[in-house]
Amino acid sequence: MSLLSFRRALRPAPAPLESLLSGYSLEVMPRTAAKVPSFRDLLPVGTRVYIAHIAGTEPAEMVATAARLRREGFEPMPHFPARVLPDRRTLDDLVARYRGEADVRQALILGGSPVKPAGGFHCAMQLLETGHFDAFERVHVAGHPEGNRDIAAKGGEAVLMQALRRKADWAAATGTEMAIVTQFAFDAAPVLAWAARVQAAGIGLPIHVGLAGPAKLQTLIKFAVACGVGPSLKVLQRRARDVTKLVTPFEPTEVAAALAAHVTADPGGPVAAVHLFPLGGIAASAGWARAHGGAAAVPASEEG
Repeated sequence: MSLLSFRRALRPAPAPLESLLSGYSLEVMPRTAAKVPSFRDLLPVGTRVYIAHIAGTEPAEMVATAARLRREGFEPMPHFPARVLPDRRTLDDLVARYRGEADVRQALILGGSPVKPAGGFHCAMQLLETGHFDAFERVHVAGHPEGNRDIAAKGGEAVLMQALRRKADWAAATGTEMAIVTQFAFDAAPVLAWAARVQAAGIGLPIHVGLAGPAKLQTLIKFAVACGVGPSLKVLQRRARDVTKLVTPFEPTEVAAALAAHVTADPGGPVAAVHLFPLGGIAASAGWARAHGGAAAVPASEEG
């Protein structure tokens, strides 16, 4: 055995939380990204960065954000929300610009939050069926461990599972790498229970669990209510009753550690990585990930 091999053999295995955060992704909005002097000062090169599609934001801003991230050495993954797009021409133009001006190879396809669609698209599956995303290297779709009343008016999970199964079938048919990225939650238990149900339903897609980055409690509660976060909101409500904790940012360390422990115990399970929603700022989320060993690397479940 060479000295180098010997040193590698003695290197301790990554701590569970460090291992889970390997390959974490992060989400930005064009207006917040524009305030970051250099993403290289915050994120490991190669990090997957989602670009939120916010109604009212000019496509040029979103495309420019993707192009900048590509230049700085990151993997841009823009959102394509079905209900926000007014027509097919807008979709055609947006895909062409992302591909041509920013070399975008990955996309998050989702229904979007508006109850009333802006045009003829009302679900993610319609976007996938346009054929635009067949040539993308990777496509992610949204998962809702605590339900989504925009999709299932009565909160029924059967509708959500059926939608995920159709997307998984599309990925298999087109040979596209796909993963599920979830809405953020504050408790690991409902997320892990949902992930087990997804796996039991025969949907073999890796799951990237959404976590809210460090932020003030009031900020998190506001976003959680607006985004329809379910039972795990109780974690924040309990914390709000402790006045000594109101002035310190809430960090996702506890829920992340619970997820990491589960993944360590069940390495063949569906949970593959985490996705950070930087509700308290990009720098705060990146700093939290860095402090807990987060590094940009392809999760083991996505290799090969």
